[in-house]
Amino acid sequence: MHDRRDLDRIARHRTGSMRAVFLTGRGDIAATVQAMKRGATDFLTKPVEDEVLLAAVDAALAEAGRRLERRLRISTIAERLATLTARERQVLDQVLEGRLNKQIATALGTAGKTVKFQRGNLMRKMGVRSVAELARWMADSSPADEPTGTKVQ
Repeated sequence: MHDRRDLDRIARHRTGSMRAVFLTGRGDIAATVQAMKRGATDFLTKPVEDEVLLAAVDAALAEAGRRLERRLRISTIAERLATLTARERQVLDQVLEGRLNKQIATALGTAGKTVKFQRGNLMRKMGVRSVAELARWMADSSPADEPTGTKVQ
């Protein structure tokens, strides 16, 4: 028979998007705190009403879905970033800092037309139509709101 800690470790090992709802007959504050620190979405003590249990499971499934979607977005961003040349990556960094083509050209020691071409290539490779969309995509790869610390490099 597994105890709560074993089940929690097994669940987290199998998939990072799996969320846990703990249901126990003898819950205490320490066990609740530990479960929540480990990523549980809820900690219920028996007896529990059907509606409460179903709501907890629905919330856990919704959270797992959000985490999975986020990881897929990050994976897509990483794949697209991998297609950029080193110079396109430099241009990307400058674009994300809000610099204009002329400023980027000066900073990189190249012609404005070259930067315009490289900027067009990186926008196409990243699958975006605007700098705002590009910035949003890159912000999505930030670890700030990802508990697992996933970051696109």
